[in-house]
Amino acid sequence: MTQQIALGQHLIVAPPATSANLGPGFDSLGLALEYRDRLEIRTAEQSSVTLTGQGADTLPTDESHLIIAQMHGYWKARGFAPVGIELNAENNIEHARGMGSSAAAIVAAFAAADALLPEEARGGIDAIFQAAAAWEGHPDNVAPAVYGGLSISTTDAAGSFSTVAVPLHPAVRAVLAVPSNGLSTEAARGVLPAQIDHAQASANSASAALLIHALSNDPSQLLGGTRDYLHQDYRAVAMPESAALLRALRGNSLAAVVSGAGPTILTLVSDEAQLQAARAVIESFATGSSVSWSIKVPELAKNGVTVEVL
Repeated sequence: MTQQIALGQHLIVAPPATSANLGPGFDSLGLALEYRDRLEIRTAEQSSVTLTGQGADTLPTDESHLIIAQMHGYWKARGFAPVGIELNAENNIEHARGMGSSAAAIVAAFAAADALLPEEARGGIDAIFQAAAAWEGHPDNVAPAVYGGLSISTTDAAGSFSTVAVPLHPAVRAVLAVPSNGLSTEAARGVLPAQIDHAQASANSASAALLIHALSNDPSQLLGGTRDYLHQDYRAVAMPESAALLRALRGNSLAAVVSGAGPTILTLVSDEAQLQAARAVIESFATGSSVSWSIKVPELAKNGVTVEVL
C-alpha cells in the first residue's frame, strides 16, 4: 500500500562544495569545503521552483528539476507517493568547475527526501550516502558532501560503496582558482586512456599514500603527495589554461592539483606564507590568461550536508 508524505513540512538543506581526487586519489579521495548551496524546501499540493545564483537562467523550473525529480524517486523507492515540492534554491557552488555541484545537488535531494519521511521510514545518513553514490556512479565527491571532512572511498565488485573519514591536520587550508569557463565531467573523463603502465600505477600508489600522511600528520609533504600519474596530464588537452596554472603553481613548490574533473585548480597550503604565495602566482597568471579567474579561500568543512527542520 502506497503511503503518504505529510504536507506543510519545511526544511533548509545546505550541502557543501567538495574537491575530489586531490591529485593521486583518483575517484577515491574527497574533501568538503565550507561554502554551500542553500535549499529551502516545503511539501505542498503543487511543485514550484525559484532559483538564484548558478544556473538560475538555464536549469528547469518544473518537476524535471534534479532536486524534485530525485526526491520523488527516493520516495517512490520506499513506497511513498510523491507530493508537490516548493523549492527555493540559492546555488552558490559553481557548475561544471570540478567543485562537486552535482554531488551537492543529489545529496541535498536525498537528505531532504529522507528527512521528510516519517521517522520510522527514514534510512539515515548511510542510506543517503549509498543512494547518492549509486546515482553519481562514484563516491569521491558524495562522501565528503554527506559526511564532511576528508574521506577515502571505495567501490566493491558488487557495486556497494564504502567510505572512511581521515582526520585533517589543523594547518591544512585550501586555495581555489576558479576559471570563468566550465568543463563537463564527461568531457574530462573522455580524454583518459583505457590503460596505464605498471610504473605509473606504482608511482601513483606511492603518491596517494604519502598524501594521506601529509594531510593528516605532516603537511610539509603535501607537494610530493599531490603528484599525480593517472589523470591530470591526460586531461591537460581539455583544459590548457588550467594545466598551465597548475604547472606555474607546482613550479613554485606549491601543492596544486586539478579539483575533481576540473577546470578549477586547488592548492593545499599549510601556512600563511604559502597561501599568499599561491594567491600571488594565480593573480600573476591571470593577467596573461585568456580566461578570467576568481580566487576563493574557503574553510574546510567539518560537517557534510545539514538539514534544518523549520
